Amino acid sequence: MPLPPVWVRRLLIAPAVVLLAFGLLSTLPVWLLLALAASPLVPGHLRVPRLVFLAVVYVVWDAAALVALAALWVASGCGWKIRSPAFQRAHYVLTGKFLGVLFWLARWSLHLTVEVVGTDPDTAIPGRPEIVVSRHAGPGDSFILIHGLVNWFDREPRIVLKATLQWDPAIDVLLNRLPSRFISPGRSQAKNLEQEVGELADGLDDNDAFVIFPEGGNFTPRRRVKAIAWLRARGLADMAERAENLRNLLPPKPGGLSAAIDAAPDAGVIFVAHTGLDRLLTVADVWRELPMDKQLIMRFWSVPPEEVPVGEEERVVWLYDWWARIDAWIEENRPAARPLSTDWTARRRSQEPSEL
Repeated sequence: MPLPPVWVRRLLIAPAVVLLAFGLLSTLPVWLLLALAASPLVPGHLRVPRLVFLAVVYVVWDAAALVALAALWVASGCGWKIRSPAFQRAHYVLTGKFLGVLFWLARWSLHLTVEVVGTDPDTAIPGRPEIVVSRHAGPGDSFILIHGLVNWFDREPRIVLKATLQWDPAIDVLLNRLPSRFISPGRSQAKNLEQEVGELADGLDDNDAFVIFPEGGNFTPRRRVKAIAWLRARGLADMAERAENLRNLLPPKPGGLSAAIDAAPDAGVIFVAHTGLDRLLTVADVWRELPMDKQLIMRFWSVPPEEVPVGEEERVVWLYDWWARIDAWIEENRPAARPLSTDWTARRRSQEPSEL
């Protein structure tokens, strides 16, 4: 579905979300009673109330973020100083606060815990810019990654993401004010996309984190088959053969990452893998997996800038080597469902990120 023009998103969709939030809040007891009444009719521990709660929370969260963003716009002189360093920092602080609230609510309602292992951006080289290269799996992985970068490691992310995410009004307004690039696959030539990515990565400072997802989308078996066929159709037999050995990842697209490395040669590269949200590919998957009651494991690997290959062909091989390593790690760290705990002290402690 084509993305609506900016004026439609700002003047129609965003206000509609705020009005919807007010409507849901005013009728919340009714929705919760209906959800509780329907709960015994479906399997899973409080599956329907959890889903209703999350849906209402997200709409209210989105509306609250839009109100806060509108206040920042007014405070900046109706947009006059919105891109000044002070207001850019204010937007990152706002991002951290709202993602922290959303993450806490989702963690509480889904009984989802997070464990961080490996060399993360906070312990690699303090004061060094980082290019964060992450797998893409499930609807929540981007939120959790950005939440971690902002709130755990005090980084200011610059993000390359799909243009369709601008359907969400809060994401649309926020990330169009911060350094980011919304990519529309098929609309621009590859060289133009690489140029945009390089421009975004230019000038990274000591607390920046450039975030890119080389797969270009969530993993599905169908996308995997199409991606391999695309490589073969272009005579890239070696890459197609290596992609066939991947069981959990789509073959990476090296152009954007290479452009970011060229634009920020002093930045380190951090690869990120995670398990726990892999099976959440569709709305039906989300419904089937509720309640989650799982542990999400995030694994970081840090590569210093001097170990990043310089040549284009060497970088492609290097990226595919890392993708094979990440794929193997995912196979070895499949999450297991955990029983619901009634020990709230233990649950609260387990929900803090740990580091090995």
